[in-house]
Amino acid sequence: MTPPPEQWVLQFCHGYDGPFLDCARQYAALFEGTPYKVCTVYLTGAPNDAVVRESASDDVRFLDYGSAEVRGLKLGAMRALRRLVRDRNFRFCIAHRFKPTYVALLATKLPVIGVNHAFGVYQRRSRRLLAKLFRQRLALLGVSDSVRDDIRACLPDWPNERIETLYNRIDVEAVQAEQLDRTAAREALGLPQNAWIIGNVGRLHPDKDQATLIRGFALAAPQLPPGSVLAIMGSGRLEAELKRLASELGVTDRVRFLGQVPQGRRYFKAFDLFALTSDHEPFGMVLLEAMAAGVPLICSDCGGGREVVEGVGRLFPLGAAAALGECLEEAGRRSSGAAEQLKALMRRRLHDCFSDAAAARRFWQLPLLTRIAG
Repeated sequence: MTPPPEQWVLQFCHGYDGPFLDCARQYAALFEGTPYKVCTVYLTGAPNDAVVRESASDDVRFLDYGSAEVRGLKLGAMRALRRLVRDRNFRFCIAHRFKPTYVALLATKLPVIGVNHAFGVYQRRSRRLLAKLFRQRLALLGVSDSVRDDIRACLPDWPNERIETLYNRIDVEAVQAEQLDRTAAREALGLPQNAWIIGNVGRLHPDKDQATLIRGFALAAPQLPPGSVLAIMGSGRLEAELKRLASELGVTDRVRFLGQVPQGRRYFKAFDLFALTSDHEPFGMVLLEAMAAGVPLICSDCGGGREVVEGVGRLFPLGAAAALGECLEEAGRRSSGAAEQLKALMRRRLHDCFSDAAAARRFWQLPLLTRIAG
């Protein structure tokens, strides 16, 4: 008797830069222990052996387009994808971001699950029309309830079960295994060993609102443990402006700009507190990495960050430096006993909500999966 053909899932990614390589790993991990094999295809980016290993897929392909080359309708990419699909028993496609979603819809006849990592993806009329055209074989995921609700507002005639949430997540044990201990992390970052340190990680960009962070720190500084430091990891166009702000507020010697740090999550145990001040963060992977390190959290009360922090950290109104300062002061007074209780709470939430195992449980229960892949 001829054995049944292997069942494949096509994962189509825009590229493997920044957080998107780990996004590919996250979705490939959903199929561990199932009959499905995963073929991950990157639209942009040259072939790379490290990417192949970290994609955690049964097959990895690179279409090798440059970022500037993928503007407009990419017929070459469609032909390549069509050839790949023709040779295997693909059941459905998971496409990250809009460009791979529409290429997969036009190039194949597969059901497509479009994963949305940002706000406003379907605000453009042309994208709403495409979604309507392919509605019978398209379903959509947001990386947070906030992103999901944004999509639902743009596509109000779609049933809710066709637009769902699947949170970003981490391989908790793998992330913790690579994180340096407090002493080694501070030494690597050039931070004082005995200081109380507030950490922040992100581009120096208006969306990340480190200006509010510096203002809140300056307001709280007199009440914080002596010698407290604000350490900002990241680079961007606002660096000079933020340094001027720190100087104007008299905290230049207490604010450290660490620049771009490769594999920054390895060093999160250097921090006594992690603060994210972003304007409508779609999710906030850095919050999960801080939780894995056991670092207490403060986050602006908006976007997907609220969904991660609520119940295990402090929230403050977006842009409210005084409220942020109060949160910093309270964190600086936290007892060691309370800190240990908080760590236990974060560990439980991380495993229950934002781990690979939690995502797999949620994914296989999604009504849209039954319809699109069943």
